[in-house]
Amino acid sequence: MISGRAPRLLVFLCACAFPAFCQNAAAPDPLQLLRSGQADEALRVLNALVQTNSGDARAWNLEGRVYFQLKMWDESIRCAEKAVKLEPGSSEYHLWLGRAYGEKADSIGPAGAFNLVRKVKGALEKAVALDTEGKNLAARADLAEFYAEAPGFMGGDKTKTRGLIEIVMKSDAALAHSMAANLAREQKKNDLAEREYVAAIEASGNDPRYQIMLASLYRKTGRLDEMDAVIAKATRAEMRDGLALFDGAENLISGGRNFPAATEMLRRYLKPAGLSEEGPAFEARFLLGQLLERQGDPQGAAREYRASLALASQFRRAQDALTRVSR
Repeated sequence: MISGRAPRLLVFLCACAFPAFCQNAAAPDPLQLLRSGQADEALRVLNALVQTNSGDARAWNLEGRVYFQLKMWDESIRCAEKAVKLEPGSSEYHLWLGRAYGEKADSIGPAGAFNLVRKVKGALEKAVALDTEGKNLAARADLAEFYAEAPGFMGGDKTKTRGLIEIVMKSDAALAHSMAANLAREQKKNDLAEREYVAAIEASGNDPRYQIMLASLYRKTGRLDEMDAVIAKATRAEMRDGLALFDGAENLISGGRNFPAATEMLRRYLKPAGLSEEGPAFEARFLLGQLLERQGDPQGAAREYRASLALASQFRRAQDALTRVSR
């Protein structure tokens, strides 16, 4: 299955490959609202757009991506299916549909996921097939991840993963090495995965996103001191946006390490220039609340959870957290 969330670098690549259409200067830009994590306002604007024109495939796609951020998988699937129905020739829309199916499948577990897994495979394969110009590397990377992670009887095929890696290597060596690292992890070859992540870092010119991927490998294999060192190095590197700060903080939280550093990273990330669709501001606020709660500051945590809900009132994790600290 494709992993818990769409791989962050791949979402970034997809956004680059398919730039937004021009917006009316007088109207809020729903894509910008999405990227800045203003979920409630984005949904308000997008709902108005589809009510005015139910055939607006782009609006349906963007609405599905807001629900994707909110982890509301059924709603995300509904919107993504609508976008694909309206524009069946869009590689991008099939990619997002496959991602929504994948998250839903992960959320319900293997017992009930068989039919959804087939839909994930079909949507991602269609996204690649429609990309006749070879620009949608994100679709190839997601499909490679599916082939690497799914069992054979559900369509997994590591030979096909390797074939996609070879194709992507011709256009983006760093991304291809990260795909190879993912395959190595699935095969429990952690030493090889480490070498591939290092190769991705070198091929990318030390892009901090790939450094955080290496840090995540270290976290998952219990090499926490090395994780700390790589995250610290990544946060000092030049960044296209601040997503490495968001991802680095997530790793520190998951590893139970250096909460003050993670807090500072998220505060840096929340400056407007650093925000990214892959790390919505409302989730960053939620993570800050978690950090403050774990550091013995329930009032500060409650403030952050409220700030999260002010941006995304339907974000269940923040709702539950605020209820917990307000008891």
